[in-house]
Amino acid sequence: MTPSYTDYHYYQFSNGIRLIHRHNPSPVSHLALMINTGSRDELSNEFGLAHMIEHMVFKGTKKRKAFHVISRMENVGCDLNAYTTKEETCLHATFLHPHYERALELFADITFNSVFPLHEFEKEKEVIIDEIHSYRDNPTEEIVDEFENQLFSGHQLGHNILGTTESVKQFTRESLFSFTQNNYSPSQIVISSVGNSSFKNLVRMVEKHYGSFPASDTGILRTKFADYQPKSLTEERDNYLTHCYIGNLAFDYNHPQKTALVLLNNILGGPGLNSRLNMNIREKFGFTYSIDSQYTAYSDIGWFGVYLGTDHATVEKAKQLVYKELKKLREEKLGGLQLSRAKQQLIVQMAIGYESGLQETLGIGRNHLSNALVDSMPQIISQIESIDSAQLLEIANEIFNPSQLSTLTFAGSNS
Repeated sequence: MTPSYTDYHYYQFSNGIRLIHRHNPSPVSHLALMINTGSRDELSNEFGLAHMIEHMVFKGTKKRKAFHVISRMENVGCDLNAYTTKEETCLHATFLHPHYERALELFADITFNSVFPLHEFEKEKEVIIDEIHSYRDNPTEEIVDEFENQLFSGHQLGHNILGTTESVKQFTRESLFSFTQNNYSPSQIVISSVGNSSFKNLVRMVEKHYGSFPASDTGILRTKFADYQPKSLTEERDNYLTHCYIGNLAFDYNHPQKTALVLLNNILGGPGLNSRLNMNIREKFGFTYSIDSQYTAYSDIGWFGVYLGTDHATVEKAKQLVYKELKKLREEKLGGLQLSRAKQQLIVQMAIGYESGLQETLGIGRNHLSNALVDSMPQIISQIESIDSAQLLEIANEIFNPSQLSTLTFAGSNS
């Protein structure tokens, strides 16, 4: 049976928790609990706390020790995981469909009943400090966060999700309880599901395990970033390669031009081997092993960036070629055949991503945090098909404006 991406079902419970579900007759089902809280919601003395809590919810509840939390789903072959972003904390699981209720009950327990045992807390501090060091050993990851910090200088969106070794060391158990009390409100939670359960049965199970948690007036108060100053920075690093980011601010998650920018980014430096950056810099000149572009959208702002890693001797040549590609997109309309092929490529990439089930579950969960209704795949395809060359040219002139581009370079040691 061919799955239908139009049949999303919605329900809001009396305490504010929202549910979105698509029935899929596959034996494998997917569930996510998405909390509208991330690192941008931390105070200046809390940097890294949202991520720390994402680790600590697996360390024990009022009725389970850490071993029992992990074993509850792993013992039935489930893939259990979690992540933290600038704006969300997410728990997710993939399992055989008879285990829906098992997953829902566990997520409720660790979200609302975690006790953050002191001995586990002190151990996990060391784990996260190792994670911070590991991240610093990987300049291709570090430069992304440092570039965001440069773009959003002085704002909550800038600081690293992991925090610093200093901030992690000073956390207390009271810090964790205070943050969850202030941010883990039912009204800020979406449960998303793609799997083999009737919607009626899913509503019943969620009501059973989440309905007793009281509603709260807790809301997320976020200040929009509004003081962007383009700048170019270079840092000397003990790396062989030189790593570079070039970028600008971009559209927020619900901006009417978001889909068009997704398409433009895909043309420039998306995952396809035929992206302009890959074809005209890596394939043509061999200057870089890794080069791509990305567009990240947040609830009230976004950013765009081009990454490249190359030998120090060729970094300026590679950067000039990037600027050349950006200029082409600002000045030359795509022809009809080029645009048609680009649309088809993006549509297929998105369809393949949704085939995983998990990616769809995470996508609709994040979307439902800020939207009453979630676009179905046919609606997304229709949006992509409606984009024209003039629209892409207009966006390119706004986002790729050379006077608004910032750069960050990690200069390699062979320089």
